Amino acid sequence: MMDLLCLGIESTAHTFSCAVIEKKGRGGRILSDVRKIYRPPDGEGIHPREASRHHAEHSPQVLSECLAKAGLGIGDLDMVSYAAGPGLGPCLRIGAVVARSLASYYGLPIYPVNHALGHIELGKMLTGARDPLVLLVSGGHTMILAFLGKKWRVFGETLDITLGQLLDQIGRHAGFASPCGPKIEELASRSTKYEPLPYVVKGNDVSFSGLFSATKRIMPRGLEDACFSLQETAFSMVGEAVERALSFTGKKEFMVVGGVAANRRLSEILRSICRRHGCRFYASPREYAGDCGSQISWVGLLEAKRGSGARLEDTFVRQSWRIDSVEVHY
Repeated sequence: MMDLLCLGIESTAHTFSCAVIEKKGRGGRILSDVRKIYRPPDGEGIHPREASRHHAEHSPQVLSECLAKAGLGIGDLDMVSYAAGPGLGPCLRIGAVVARSLASYYGLPIYPVNHALGHIELGKMLTGARDPLVLLVSGGHTMILAFLGKKWRVFGETLDITLGQLLDQIGRHAGFASPCGPKIEELASRSTKYEPLPYVVKGNDVSFSGLFSATKRIMPRGLEDACFSLQETAFSMVGEAVERALSFTGKKEFMVVGGVAANRRLSEILRSICRRHGCRFYASPREYAGDCGSQISWVGLLEAKRGSGARLEDTFVRQSWRIDSVEVHY
């Protein structure tokens, strides 16, 4: 198979990113990955309209820098892919407009990509995992998944807010700037005092809304203790669900991906579970755990195996696009 170059555009939430990956045979090499992140005021969450303005303003610079770092021009690309969902509508539309403009003007094939699928496939490429049980944990997802019959099947998920939302909302309540996960992790590392908090696992699903409310109540007694207790409780809940899914599926590989995969304490808990089950543990590298164009570029290259891309009139965005509704044909 000839080498292929794909430009991937990510714009689902706070990050606008462009990346170029070169595909050689079955492997891939990241040539460049440039990101610009929208930072809301301290204590506030992402405002979709403001984030989309940020993306529109910075998209030319990010694209230009991405191509320069890769040592390429637009004419060197074989295709373009973009995150079509799930995500924030105004933000998704900026990435789609940039991708459609490039595809239309330069005659490039265009591939709409499911953002969650991007997390998983890039994780597999970078770690070497082949058939893992996957934990996808980010601001937009908390899901346990395994691949069967051309689809990623859900073996457990959140019933309300995601793990990333839980950490961000607690951080914003404390007045931190989003994303708040790294600050929560830093504060939690300074404490070993556990304050009892609600632990809610229902079957193989988890619920974090009660944990969020209870953590807010104990924060005045000590922020570091509250962060430690929050992490221990939330991560143990997720760990229980993962362990049950490992037992059920019999998988011998496990991989954690998504922005929260960068949390060292979460990885520590998941590693111990994998040791008990004789299962190989993989984690998406911290640099590529969060949202980035590389995730979108790599899925575009995989999708290119089965066709010449989408028609421009079919390149829409979908704010709600579950990964278990996507058929995988590569």
